Amino acid sequence: MAEEKRPVLAIMRPENYREKSEALARDYGFEPLYAPMIRLEGMKDEGFEPFVQRVLAGTSDYVVFTSANGISFTLEKLSENEKENFIAALKKRKVIAIGPNTEKELIKIGVDNPFLPGDYSSEGIVEALCPEVKGKTVDLARSAFGAKLLIEGLGKCGATVYDTHVYTLSIPEGAVQKELIESTLAGEVDAFAFTSSMMVKGFMKHADRLGAGETIKEHLNRAVVGAIGTPTGNTLKKHGVNANVIPEEFTFEALLKAIKSRF
Repeated sequence: MAEEKRPVLAIMRPENYREKSEALARDYGFEPLYAPMIRLEGMKDEGFEPFVQRVLAGTSDYVVFTSANGISFTLEKLSENEKENFIAALKKRKVIAIGPNTEKELIKIGVDNPFLPGDYSSEGIVEALCPEVKGKTVDLARSAFGAKLLIEGLGKCGATVYDTHVYTLSIPEGAVQKELIESTLAGEVDAFAFTSSMMVKGFMKHADRLGAGETIKEHLNRAVVGAIGTPTGNTLKKHGVNANVIPEEFTFEALLKAIKSRF
């Protein structure tokens, strides 16, 4: 008896997530088709040293990491001694994590009790912290593409907010991206896992370059399209694509489970 054909799932996460993402997709019964639509690049803005000093001096009351990448890109800029002192200082602050992956990364480095808002989003953080941040200093360590909502929302609640960019995002160019668009247009991709708004923009940019910006929407709307988080779902909607699946938990595995349930 012939083996049942596995649905083809487009995975577009950054290169450092490739191996784990493909293995997980296979575990859930998919045939992964990998083409990164985001590249992560470390950066060090003028606010980095003051951010580190505020944490070390204890003048930062809250430190917010919006992704596991924010943690790793922060630590890689420090020497071993600085890293040790920085982590020790973090343990004395109220550290906020968006989502379980960020929480796991913090626990891995020894910050055992990070706070997770009930809603894993910028809105969730503002809602959770607003009653207690008046007159407090809040440090954000995140990507250069972080939403302004977090700064503006906490600022309206009376906090002094510092936004430090520890990494940036770009859209990679290459043959694999073009091949994913062509495979989509050929109807060879059954499902898509979009994990950020930037990923959606990268995908659409490559489709536009092939003159398929409008046609690609029709193909996506015939497939199962999954999105992590409402902001990603909203970005898809702005591009004329409906997200069939937005899991309650903001993790890649939860997204795979939700997409799987549609087959």
